[in-house]
Amino acid sequence: MRIEEQGKQYQRGDDGAMSVGRLVRRMKNVLEIEIGDVWVEGEVSNLRKQGNGHYYFSVKDEKAQLACAAFSAERRCDGYEALQDGAKVRMLGEVTVYEARGQAQLIVKRVVPAGLGELQARFEHLKKKLHAEGLFAEELKKPLPEFPRVIGLVTSSSGAALQDMMSVLNRRAPWVKAVLFPVAVQGQGAAPGIVQAIEMMGQPEDHDLPRCDVIIVGRGGGSLEDLWNFNEESVARAIADCPIPVVSAVGHEIDFTIADFAADVRAPTPSAAAEVVVPDGEELRAKLERLRDGLRRPVREKLRSAKDLIGFARRGVLAHDAERVLREPTLRRDEMEVAMKRAVEERLGQWQLRLADRKAGWKAHHPRLVVEQRREGLRQFRLRYVQQARHSLQGMGQRLERARRLLKTLGPESAFERGFSITLTASGDLVTDPAQVGGGDRIATRVAGGTIESEVVE
Repeated sequence: MRIEEQGKQYQRGDDGAMSVGRLVRRMKNVLEIEIGDVWVEGEVSNLRKQGNGHYYFSVKDEKAQLACAAFSAERRCDGYEALQDGAKVRMLGEVTVYEARGQAQLIVKRVVPAGLGELQARFEHLKKKLHAEGLFAEELKKPLPEFPRVIGLVTSSSGAALQDMMSVLNRRAPWVKAVLFPVAVQGQGAAPGIVQAIEMMGQPEDHDLPRCDVIIVGRGGGSLEDLWNFNEESVARAIADCPIPVVSAVGHEIDFTIADFAADVRAPTPSAAAEVVVPDGEELRAKLERLRDGLRRPVREKLRSAKDLIGFARRGVLAHDAERVLREPTLRRDEMEVAMKRAVEERLGQWQLRLADRKAGWKAHHPRLVVEQRREGLRQFRLRYVQQARHSLQGMGQRLERARRLLKTLGPESAFERGFSITLTASGDLVTDPAQVGGGDRIATRVAGGTIESEVVE
């Protein structure tokens, strides 16, 4: 009796023992509550991709390995592209237990290549995303103006980058006007200010700002964290959507940001950006001097040749007999005058003939003549229609008369005239057999002259 009770208690778990399912479920609850989401670093192995988009693999190091799963990785797992056999990765996931096997596993939510920092991973992910959208396409890049007059500067008002750019602009192109839109370029929340500045300078009339020919967006060097505001997606899209050409000048030559790829031109430093957007005044002055010298030389040669020609003419026949010198040009002028008059007269004659042809054509198509022609055509059509109708009616009358005669010849009337008759019952049925009628029935006999009604006696 005691054994049976103990067995019942075991099945119910009253004595402290529990079922496998309950134990595994408690393990799962403990792992999910006590550990939850955690970063794990290791080497990927046994990677399997299912047709439904799930990834199953193991992550291991020299001491242990752990089963992993990334469900619908392409949609739910950020950075799943880094999952390759043998790849070193850092993964964020939830520790749990697969109850059917009692196996601990990691449900992966995010993957970062090992050795890359969090910000670098975000940088690579956003760069790949925007590149796939075509935001960095070369055909979208706007050319810089050759001789800008107003330069927009989106940077910090207290940074060294502003001083460097102004120094270059004043040295190379002192005639250029610089318009500063001061923004914070570092720290939390700086990105919205940069976006607002780019958007307002892109539509200056809406914000009472001077219209710029080109905009420089940038700051001095710093760490990846310092430059991160220029890696924000909103800043990249604002630069790409700006209707005015944008030059990105963020950090030093070795620094690259998402803004560099979205901008129309990337400059390695703010100073280099200022050099890119404006020409060098000294070089322009030297070029103008070379052009001036190049133009003076042929002009001097022309003047010298003309002076020599005039001197030769003065020493030649012009000094002895001016009338003889002008005689031939005068003859050529008279010949040209006659030829031009003849050409004008021939041209006028051609135009007069064309005009007469046009007048004749227009006269033939005068509306009054067209209406008269249409009326005559309508009258002729009416006559033909009446004649045709009369002819058709006569033919139809003749055919009707022939049919009437034929009907009379072949119909019952002709048989009645030859002495034949037909007998009909009271209901109008033809009597062909004496059995159809009986004594007392009324019958009608039809002859040529009419109908005889009678009663059957026998």
